[in-house]
Amino acid sequence: MNIFILLTLAMLLIIFLLRRHFPIGPCMLAGGLLIWLVKSFQPAFLGQAFIETLSLGRTYDIILALYFVMCLEIELRTSGTLEGMVKALKKIFSSSKFTLAVMPAFLGLLPSLGGARFSAPIVEEASKGTVLSQEDKSAINFWFRHIFEFSNPIIPGMIMACNISGIAFSDFIRHLCWLTIAAFLVGWIILIYPLKIDTEKSATSSNEIHKNQIDLFLALSPVILTFILVVFFDFNASLSMGLVTALLFFVLRSTKRFVNLREVVLGACDWKMFLNVLCILYFIQILTVTQVLNEIVFAFQNSPLPVPVIIACVSFIIGVLTGMSQGHVAIIMPIVAAMPIDTLNLAGVAMAFGVAGQMLTPTHMCLIVTLDYFKADFFKSLKPIMKMEILLLTIFSIYTYFTW
Repeated sequence: MNIFILLTLAMLLIIFLLRRHFPIGPCMLAGGLLIWLVKSFQPAFLGQAFIETLSLGRTYDIILALYFVMCLEIELRTSGTLEGMVKALKKIFSSSKFTLAVMPAFLGLLPSLGGARFSAPIVEEASKGTVLSQEDKSAINFWFRHIFEFSNPIIPGMIMACNISGIAFSDFIRHLCWLTIAAFLVGWIILIYPLKIDTEKSATSSNEIHKNQIDLFLALSPVILTFILVVFFDFNASLSMGLVTALLFFVLRSTKRFVNLREVVLGACDWKMFLNVLCILYFIQILTVTQVLNEIVFAFQNSPLPVPVIIACVSFIIGVLTGMSQGHVAIIMPIVAAMPIDTLNLAGVAMAFGVAGQMLTPTHMCLIVTLDYFKADFFKSLKPIMKMEILLLTIFSIYTYFTW
C-alpha cells in the first residue's frame, strides 16, 4: 500500500477516535498499530519499539519536565500567587487596552486548560465601555493566550519538539522567539489598536503597590528563570524545571504563602497525561522500527514539491485535525529529524504551520472553553484569527525564504 494512503487511513482513525473523546495518546497509538498491522504485522517490531521507548533518555526528560510544569502550576495556584499576579497587572496597567492584550498572554505562560477560562473574565471586565462583540472578546482571549507557543520552554509542544528533533532548546527558542513578538504586534494592530477605551486610573496605597509587585515577580520568575537556564545555559527541560520548581516552593514558604508539599507532589501525578505521552512516544518508535519514517523521507526527497512546502502543508493539516501541539509535533518532528537537510529551519517551519493549524480548529480545547464563556459564535470568532494567522504565516514564510 502507498505510504501516504496508509498515513491518511491512520490519520482518519485518529480523528475518528478523537471525535469520540478518546485521549490523544491512545488515539495516536491506535494509528500506529494500524500502520504496523498493514506494513509489517511482525510482533517483534512492537516489542522492539516498546523497549526502545522505555530505554530512550528523551522519554524520561519529557515526562519529568511535564510533571514539574504541573507542580509549578499547583504551587502558584494554591499559594494565591497566580491570583495576586492578575490583581497586580490590573492595577499596574492604567490602560484597559494593555490589560486586554497582556493578561491572556501572561496567563498563557503557564500551559494549562484553565488559563483560557481564567483570563476570560479579565477580558470581559477590561472590555467594559467598548463596543466589542462577544466574538471580538473571544478572539482577543484566544489569540494572546497562545503567542508564547514559539518561545516558552515549558509549553508541552515545545518540550516534545526539541526532544524528538534533537534540537537544543536554546537554539530552537532563539530561532522562533521573534514569532512571539510578531504575533503580539499582529494581534495588537488588528484586535486592540482600533478600540476606543477610556484610560482609567485608581488610587492605590504604597503597601498595595509593593505587595502587587512581589506577587507579579513571584508568578513570572519561574518562567523567566527556566527560559534563562534552557536558552543561555543549555539545561535540559526536566533539570531546569525541577530546579525552578523546588526553588519556588521554598521561596513561597519563606514569603508566608502556604504551599502543601504533599498536594504538589501527588497532585502533579497526572497518570492520564503520562500515559498519553508514553503512547505518543511509542507511536513514534513504531514508525521508526517499521521503516515508515524512512519511506516518508524517501518520498519527500523524490517529490516535485520542495520539502519545506510539504512539511508546512502536512503540519498545518495535522494541527487542524488534532487541535493540539502534541499531535502535530508527534507526527511531523520525527520526519523532520530524519530529513538530511537543515533540521533547525525545517523544525521551525513545522512548528509555525502546526501551531497555525491548531489555532483554526474546533478541536482546540482552549477555543472551546473561550467560546463557551463568552457564548460566542465559532465562525465569527475565528474570522479575525484566520486573518492574523495568514498575516503571521506570510511574514514567517518571507523571512524563512530569505534567511534559509
